Amino acid sequence: MTTSVKQEEILEAIWTTAEIGNSSLAAIRKRCSVDFEEADVSELERLGLITRDTDNVLFQNGGKELAERIVRCHRLAEVLVNSILKLKNSAMEEVACQLEHSLLPEVEESICTLLGHPEVCPDGKPIPRGSCCNHGRTVVDNTVVSLDKLEPGESGKVTYIKPGSHSNLHQLISLGLNPGIRVKVHRTNPAFCIKFENTELALDKEIVQNIFVWRVNHTE
Repeated sequence: MTTSVKQEEILEAIWTTAEIGNSSLAAIRKRCSVDFEEADVSELERLGLITRDTDNVLFQNGGKELAERIVRCHRLAEVLVNSILKLKNSAMEEVACQLEHSLLPEVEESICTLLGHPEVCPDGKPIPRGSCCNHGRTVVDNTVVSLDKLEPGESGKVTYIKPGSHSNLHQLISLGLNPGIRVKVHRTNPAFCIKFENTELALDKEIVQNIFVWRVNHTE
């Protein structure tokens, strides 16, 4: 099921209000980082992710699992930007909010492993455990690299595109080169060419250096 950023923010707010024992719609509105309307809540009900009992909003079906992953990604991102990137307060929160909606599951697990499976975020809130925590993973198998580090025949999943790095990047995104898309390097000379889905593109060196991918094995 595909959900929008707004829907994910609402689900995150439902989770965080439930943590403090308050599941009222008023409390959810207060904690949610985006404004939302009654229609937004009704749509989540229609999708079967939540239900309402008087004024309380409760998870149902896959709503809880989805909200748990959003919260996990957000709090892992807070630990990452606080301990590794040394960002504080509002800057940390801004980056974490952006990352929580775009982290691929394998990137999420590797960040968690890299950080030693932290149990709380910088402000002391619990981080939901993932499968990597339960299995005691200690080694990060793959790496995130710029696309130009891949050789012909190698593949990677797009993790992020450096914002504002090139005017043509917005065009690439419109063509479907989004986080999660698997790309394969076709050749690097005389031009850097990639293939993804039913598209083949020749890219400028500057663009290639600003597209970051999660290197994947041929068997994945």
